Amino acid sequence: MAKYSGEGGGAGDASLDDVFHALSDPTRRRVVELLGRGPATTSDLARPFEMALPSFTQHLSVLERSGLVTSEKRGRVRTYRLAPRSLELADSWLAAQRALWTRRLDQLDSLLNDLKEQQT
Repeated sequence: MAKYSGEGGGAGDASLDDVFHALSDPTRRRVVELLGRGPATTSDLARPFEMALPSFTQHLSVLERSGLVTSEKRGRVRTYRLAPRSLELADSWLAAQRALWTRRLDQLDSLLNDLKEQQT
């Protein structure tokens, strides 16, 4: 069962809180978008951003701790890949919220239509 809050660890132990925290930053969301095109090295990912490499690697660390990305180091090169399982966790939560609000709005619509019919 998915963890919705609390401490998250690696890719297999990410919590929903960790995922949303990681996605709360525009730099990290952009990195996720870039990795959607395929694996990339740290330097390839850092290139479009105007920040020092140590600051950028902190963003990558947050993404990795949240389980959104994984990395592999070969020699001096670290390559990152998306780990869709954590995105699926967020998507499932959002889908449940969407279904809840759709049902509530449908009920409200039905109630308003009934009231309108009673007035005519």
